[in-house]
Amino acid sequence: MKILVTGGTGYIGSHTVVELISKGYTPVIADNFSNSRKDVLAAIEKITGQKLIFVEVDICNKESVLKIFKEHSIAATIHFAAFKAVGESVEQPLKYYRNNLVSLINLLEVYNELKLDNFVFSSSCSVYGQTQELPVSETTPLSKAESPYGNTKQIGEEIMAETLRFAEFNGIALRYFNPAGAHESALIGEYPWQPPSNLVPVITQTAIGKRESTTVFGSDYNTKDGTCVRDYIHVVDIAKAHISAIELLIKKKNSSKFEIYNLGSGNGNTVLEVIQTFERVTGQKLNYKLGDRRPGDVEKVYADTTKAGKELNWRTELSLEDIVRSAWAWEKHINE
Repeated sequence: MKILVTGGTGYIGSHTVVELISKGYTPVIADNFSNSRKDVLAAIEKITGQKLIFVEVDICNKESVLKIFKEHSIAATIHFAAFKAVGESVEQPLKYYRNNLVSLINLLEVYNELKLDNFVFSSSCSVYGQTQELPVSETTPLSKAESPYGNTKQIGEEIMAETLRFAEFNGIALRYFNPAGAHESALIGEYPWQPPSNLVPVITQTAIGKRESTTVFGSDYNTKDGTCVRDYIHVVDIAKAHISAIELLIKKKNSSKFEIYNLGSGNGNTVLEVIQTFERVTGQKLNYKLGDRRPGDVEKVYADTTKAGKELNWRTELSLEDIVRSAWAWEKHINE
Protein backbone atom coordinates (compact mmCIF):
# COMPACT_ATOMS: atom_id res chain seq x y z
CA MET A 1 0.00 0.00 0.00
CA LYS A 2 1.55 3.30 -1.12
CA ILE A 3 1.43 6.32 1.21
CA LEU A 4 2.40 9.75 -0.15
CA VAL A 5 4.59 11.65 2.35
CA THR A 6 5.09 15.29 1.35
CA GLY A 7 8.07 16.83 3.10
CA GLY A 8 9.27 13.29 3.68
CA THR A 9 12.94 14.21 4.03
CA GLY A 10 12.20 16.74 6.80
CA TYR A 11 12.45 16.17 10.54
CA ILE A 12 9.12 14.52 11.38
CA GLY A 13 8.59 13.33 7.79
CA SER A 14 11.79 11.26 7.70
CA HIS A 15 10.98 9.53 10.99
CA THR A 16 7.46 8.80 9.73
CA VAL A 17 8.86 7.26 6.53
CA VAL A 18 10.95 4.88 8.70
CA GLU A 19 7.89 3.88 10.74
CA LEU A 20 5.77 3.38 7.61
CA ILE A 21 8.35 0.99 6.17
CA SER A 22 8.57 -0.90 9.48
CA LYS A 23 4.79 -1.43 9.29
CA GLY A 24 4.94 -2.79 5.73
CA TYR A 25 3.79 0.31 3.85
CA THR A 26 5.51 1.74 0.77
CA PRO A 27 6.14 5.47 1.22
CA VAL A 28 6.28 7.73 -1.83
CA ILE A 29 8.41 10.65 -0.66
CA ALA A 30 7.83 14.06 -2.23
CA ASP A 31 10.16 16.94 -1.34
CA ASN A 32 12.12 19.79 -2.90
CA PHE A 33 14.84 20.00 -0.21
CA SER A 34 13.93 23.61 0.60
CA ASN A 35 14.28 22.76 4.28
CA SER A 36 16.03 19.38 4.28
CA ARG A 37 19.04 17.51 2.92
CA LYS A 38 19.39 14.91 0.16
CA ASP A 39 21.57 12.67 2.35
CA VAL A 40 18.49 11.98 4.49
CA LEU A 41 17.35 9.55 1.76
CA ALA A 42 20.52 7.47 2.10
CA ALA A 43 20.18 7.55 5.89
CA ILE A 44 16.60 6.23 5.73
CA GLU A 45 17.69 3.47 3.33
CA LYS A 46 20.49 2.52 5.74
CA ILE A 47 18.07 2.34 8.68
CA THR A 48 15.35 0.40 6.85
CA GLY A 49 17.31 -1.62 4.31
CA GLN A 50 14.73 -0.54 1.71
CA LYS A 51 15.14 1.28 -1.59
CA LEU A 52 13.01 4.41 -1.51
CA ILE A 53 10.57 5.90 -4.00
CA PHE A 54 11.41 9.60 -4.17
CA VAL A 55 9.99 12.43 -6.28
CA GLU A 56 11.75 15.81 -6.24
CA VAL A 57 8.83 18.21 -6.55
CA ASP A 58 7.40 21.50 -5.32
CA ILE A 59 3.89 20.80 -3.99
CA CYS A 60 2.99 24.41 -4.80
CA ASN A 61 3.04 23.34 -8.47
CA LYS A 62 -0.32 21.66 -9.04
CA GLU A 63 0.63 19.94 -12.31
CA SER A 64 3.54 18.28 -10.51
CA VAL A 65 1.18 17.12 -7.78
CA LEU A 66 -1.22 15.62 -10.33
CA LYS A 67 1.68 13.76 -11.95
CA ILE A 68 2.54 12.00 -8.66
CA PHE A 69 -0.99 10.65 -8.27
CA LYS A 70 -1.21 9.59 -11.89
CA GLU A 71 2.07 7.66 -11.64
CA HIS A 72 1.37 6.04 -8.27
CA SER A 73 -1.73 4.46 -6.75
CA ILE A 74 -1.82 6.35 -3.44
CA ALA A 75 -3.91 4.92 -0.56
CA ALA A 76 -3.34 7.88 1.80
CA THR A 77 -1.40 11.14 2.05
CA ILE A 78 0.49 12.56 5.01
CA HIS A 79 1.12 16.25 4.32
CA PHE A 80 4.18 17.60 6.16
CA ALA A 81 5.56 19.94 3.48
CA ALA A 82 5.58 23.43 5.03
CA PHE A 83 7.92 26.14 6.24
CA LYS A 84 8.03 26.14 10.04
CA ALA A 85 10.44 28.78 11.42
CA VAL A 86 8.31 31.05 13.61
CA GLY A 87 10.75 33.98 13.57
CA GLU A 88 11.21 33.86 9.80
CA SER A 89 7.44 33.76 9.33
CA VAL A 90 7.15 37.06 11.21
CA GLU A 91 9.76 38.63 8.91
CA GLN A 92 8.49 37.02 5.67
CA PRO A 93 4.77 36.34 6.13
CA LEU A 94 3.94 36.09 2.41
CA LYS A 95 6.54 33.36 1.92
CA TYR A 96 4.73 31.32 4.58
CA TYR A 97 1.19 32.00 3.39
CA ARG A 98 2.04 31.14 -0.21
CA ASN A 99 3.99 27.95 0.54
CA ASN A 100 1.98 26.51 3.41
CA LEU A 101 -1.49 27.26 2.05
CA VAL A 102 -1.05 26.81 -1.71
CA SER A 103 0.56 23.39 -1.19
CA LEU A 104 -2.41 22.25 0.93
CA ILE A 105 -4.98 23.66 -1.50
CA ASN A 106 -3.29 21.90 -4.44
CA LEU A 107 -3.41 18.54 -2.69
CA LEU A 108 -7.04 18.91 -1.63
CA GLU A 109 -8.07 19.96 -5.16
CA VAL A 110 -6.33 16.91 -6.62
CA TYR A 111 -8.02 14.72 -4.00
CA ASN A 112 -11.40 16.05 -5.14
CA GLU A 113 -10.61 15.76 -8.85
CA LEU A 114 -9.24 12.21 -8.70
CA LYS A 115 -11.76 10.95 -6.09
CA LEU A 116 -9.02 9.99 -3.61
CA ASP A 117 -9.39 9.32 0.12
CA ASN A 118 -7.50 9.44 3.47
CA PHE A 119 -5.63 12.69 4.13
CA VAL A 120 -3.56 13.54 7.22
CA PHE A 121 -2.53 17.15 7.83
CA SER A 122 0.46 18.14 9.92
CA SER A 123 -0.78 20.81 12.33
CA SER A 124 0.59 22.29 15.54
CA CYS A 125 -0.30 23.25 19.10
CA SER A 126 0.54 26.80 17.96
CA VAL A 127 -3.10 26.96 16.77
CA TYR A 128 -4.16 27.37 20.43
CA GLY A 129 -2.32 30.70 20.77
CA GLN A 130 -2.14 32.13 24.31
CA THR A 131 -4.48 29.79 26.17
CA GLN A 132 -5.03 29.67 29.91
CA GLU A 133 -6.87 26.32 29.89
CA LEU A 134 -4.81 23.33 31.07
CA PRO A 135 -4.39 20.68 29.96
CA VAL A 136 -5.18 21.78 26.40
CA SER A 137 -7.80 19.57 24.73
CA GLU A 138 -9.07 19.50 21.16
CA THR A 139 -12.13 21.47 22.30
CA THR A 140 -10.07 24.27 23.90
CA PRO A 141 -11.05 27.52 22.11
CA LEU A 142 -8.36 28.76 19.71
CA SER A 143 -6.87 32.18 20.39
CA LYS A 144 -5.32 34.41 17.76
CA ALA A 145 -2.15 32.77 16.43
CA GLU A 146 1.09 34.30 17.69
CA SER A 147 2.84 34.20 14.28
CA PRO A 148 2.13 33.88 10.55
CA TYR A 149 3.41 30.28 10.83
CA GLY A 150 0.82 29.49 13.52
CA ASN A 151 -1.82 31.25 11.47
CA THR A 152 -1.07 29.05 8.43
CA LYS A 153 -1.83 26.04 10.63
CA GLN A 154 -5.07 27.61 11.90
CA ILE A 155 -6.12 28.50 8.35
CA GLY A 156 -4.99 25.08 7.09
CA GLU A 157 -7.31 23.37 9.57
CA GLU A 158 -10.17 25.69 8.50
CA ILE A 159 -9.51 24.85 4.83
CA MET A 160 -9.57 21.15 5.71
CA ALA A 161 -12.80 21.41 7.73
CA GLU A 162 -14.63 23.44 5.09
CA THR A 163 -13.42 21.25 2.20
CA LEU A 164 -14.32 17.99 3.92
CA ARG A 165 -17.83 19.21 4.74
CA PHE A 166 -18.79 18.57 1.11
CA ALA A 167 -15.92 16.45 -0.24
CA GLU A 168 -16.09 12.69 -0.69
CA PHE A 169 -12.95 11.97 1.33
CA ASN A 170 -11.94 11.93 5.01
CA GLY A 171 -9.16 13.68 6.87
CA ILE A 172 -7.33 14.12 10.15
CA ALA A 173 -5.28 17.02 11.55
CA LEU A 174 -2.61 16.19 14.14
CA ARG A 175 -1.61 19.00 16.52
CA TYR A 176 1.95 18.43 17.75
CA PHE A 177 3.15 19.90 21.01
CA ASN A 178 6.98 20.03 21.37
CA PRO A 179 8.65 17.42 19.12
CA ALA A 180 12.21 16.62 20.15
CA GLY A 181 14.80 13.86 20.00
CA ALA A 182 16.05 11.77 17.10
CA HIS A 183 16.05 8.22 15.76
CA GLU A 184 17.92 5.73 17.96
CA SER A 185 20.40 5.10 15.11
CA ALA A 186 21.45 8.80 15.22
CA LEU A 187 21.28 8.73 11.41
CA ILE A 188 18.27 11.08 11.16
CA GLY A 189 17.18 13.97 13.36
CA GLU A 190 16.39 17.66 13.25
CA TYR A 191 19.02 19.37 11.12
CA PRO A 192 19.70 22.94 12.31
CA TRP A 193 19.20 25.01 9.16
CA GLN A 194 18.77 28.13 11.27
CA PRO A 195 19.83 28.88 14.84
CA PRO A 196 17.23 26.88 16.81
CA SER A 197 14.89 28.48 19.31
CA ASN A 198 13.56 25.15 20.59
CA LEU A 199 15.04 24.16 23.92
CA VAL A 200 16.47 20.68 23.24
CA PRO A 201 18.62 21.60 20.20
CA VAL A 202 19.75 24.77 22.01
CA ILE A 203 20.92 22.55 24.89
CA THR A 204 22.77 20.08 22.64
CA GLN A 205 24.43 22.87 20.65
CA THR A 206 25.61 24.45 23.89
CA ALA A 207 26.93 21.14 25.21
CA ILE A 208 28.93 20.47 22.05
CA GLY A 209 30.35 24.00 21.93
CA LYS A 210 28.40 25.61 19.07
CA ARG A 211 26.87 28.01 21.57
CA GLU A 212 28.51 29.65 24.53
CA SER A 213 25.53 29.13 26.83
CA THR A 214 21.81 28.38 27.07
CA THR A 215 19.58 31.18 28.35
CA VAL A 216 16.57 30.20 30.45
CA PHE A 217 13.97 32.86 29.68
CA GLY A 218 12.26 33.71 32.95
CA SER A 219 12.72 32.16 36.40
CA ASP A 220 9.82 33.80 38.26
CA TYR A 221 6.83 32.03 36.70
CA ASN A 222 4.18 30.34 38.84
CA THR A 223 5.65 26.86 38.28
CA LYS A 224 7.50 24.37 40.50
CA ASP A 225 10.91 25.96 39.85
CA GLY A 226 9.91 29.30 38.30
CA THR A 227 10.66 28.32 34.68
CA CYS A 228 8.21 27.73 31.80
CA VAL A 229 6.44 24.39 31.38
CA ARG A 230 6.14 22.64 28.00
CA ASP A 231 4.99 19.25 26.74
CA TYR A 232 7.95 17.45 25.11
CA ILE A 233 7.22 14.46 22.88
CA HIS A 234 9.69 12.18 21.14
CA VAL A 235 9.65 12.51 17.35
CA VAL A 236 9.38 8.72 16.96
CA ASP A 237 6.19 8.71 19.05
CA ILE A 238 4.81 11.44 16.77
CA ALA A 239 5.78 9.41 13.69
CA LYS A 240 3.93 6.37 15.04
CA ALA A 241 0.80 8.47 15.61
CA HIS A 242 0.68 9.17 11.86
CA ILE A 243 0.53 5.44 11.17
CA SER A 244 -2.37 5.15 13.63
CA ALA A 245 -4.12 8.08 11.90
CA ILE A 246 -3.89 6.68 8.37
CA GLU A 247 -4.97 3.24 9.59
CA LEU A 248 -8.03 4.76 11.27
CA LEU A 249 -8.96 6.40 7.96
CA ILE A 250 -8.17 3.41 5.75
CA LYS A 251 -10.24 1.10 7.99
CA LYS A 252 -13.10 3.67 8.01
CA LYS A 253 -13.14 3.80 11.81
CA ASN A 254 -13.19 7.61 12.00
CA SER A 255 -16.39 8.90 13.62
CA SER A 256 -16.57 12.03 11.45
CA LYS A 257 -15.15 13.21 8.13
CA PHE A 258 -12.64 15.53 9.80
CA GLU A 259 -11.01 14.66 13.12
CA ILE A 260 -8.42 16.57 15.15
CA TYR A 261 -6.03 15.01 17.67
CA ASN A 262 -3.47 16.41 20.09
CA LEU A 263 -0.08 14.70 20.09
CA GLY A 264 1.83 15.25 23.31
CA SER A 265 3.11 13.35 26.31
CA GLY A 266 0.27 14.70 28.44
CA ASN A 267 2.84 15.92 30.96
CA GLY A 268 4.55 19.25 31.43
CA ASN A 269 8.27 19.65 32.13
CA THR A 270 9.96 22.86 33.20
CA VAL A 271 12.97 24.22 31.35
CA LEU A 272 15.20 23.44 34.34
CA GLU A 273 13.87 19.87 34.50
CA VAL A 274 14.88 19.35 30.86
CA ILE A 275 18.36 20.79 31.52
CA GLN A 276 18.81 18.64 34.64
CA THR A 277 17.62 15.53 32.79
CA PHE A 278 20.11 16.22 30.01
CA GLU A 279 22.97 16.61 32.51
CA ARG A 280 22.00 13.43 34.37
CA VAL A 281 21.53 11.24 31.26
CA THR A 282 24.57 12.42 29.28
CA GLY A 283 27.00 13.32 32.06
CA GLN A 284 27.54 16.68 30.36
CA LYS A 285 27.56 19.78 32.56
CA LEU A 286 25.62 22.50 30.76
CA ASN A 287 26.59 26.16 30.78
CA TYR A 288 23.27 27.97 31.27
CA LYS A 289 22.10 31.24 32.75
CA LEU A 290 18.79 32.60 34.01
CA GLY A 291 17.50 35.51 31.92
CA ASP A 292 14.47 37.77 31.69
CA ARG A 293 11.11 36.55 30.47
CA ARG A 294 10.77 36.40 26.69
CA PRO A 295 7.85 38.35 25.17
CA GLY A 296 5.06 36.08 23.97
CA ASP A 297 6.06 33.03 26.01
CA VAL A 298 3.20 31.11 27.61
CA GLU A 299 3.80 30.19 31.26
CA LYS A 300 2.49 26.60 31.05
CA VAL A 301 1.11 24.45 28.26
CA TYR A 302 0.66 20.70 27.98
CA ALA A 303 -1.72 18.41 26.14
CA ASP A 304 -4.76 16.39 27.04
CA THR A 305 -4.20 13.33 24.84
CA THR A 306 -7.28 11.36 25.96
CA LYS A 307 -8.90 11.50 22.51
CA ALA A 308 -5.79 10.20 20.69
CA GLY A 309 -5.50 7.42 23.27
CA LYS A 310 -9.10 6.29 22.81
CA GLU A 311 -9.62 6.73 19.07
CA LEU A 312 -6.13 6.24 17.63
CA ASN A 313 -5.16 3.69 20.29
CA TRP A 314 -1.93 5.69 20.58
CA ARG A 315 0.18 6.81 23.51
CA THR A 316 3.75 7.88 23.98
CA GLU A 317 6.30 5.15 24.63
CA LEU A 318 9.48 7.22 24.93
CA SER A 319 10.48 9.39 27.89
CA LEU A 320 12.18 12.74 28.39
CA GLU A 321 15.35 10.72 29.11
CA ASP A 322 15.00 9.05 25.70
CA ILE A 323 14.52 12.46 24.08
CA VAL A 324 17.71 14.01 25.48
CA ARG A 325 19.77 10.85 25.01
CA SER A 326 18.83 10.54 21.32
CA ALA A 327 19.15 14.30 20.69
CA TRP A 328 22.68 14.25 22.12
CA ALA A 329 23.66 11.22 19.98
CA TRP A 330 22.31 13.05 16.91
CA GLU A 331 24.19 16.26 17.79
CA LYS A 332 27.44 14.33 18.08
CA HIS A 333 26.76 12.51 14.79
CA ILE A 334 26.25 15.70 12.74
CA ASN A 335 29.43 17.18 14.23
CA GLU A 336 31.68 14.21 13.50
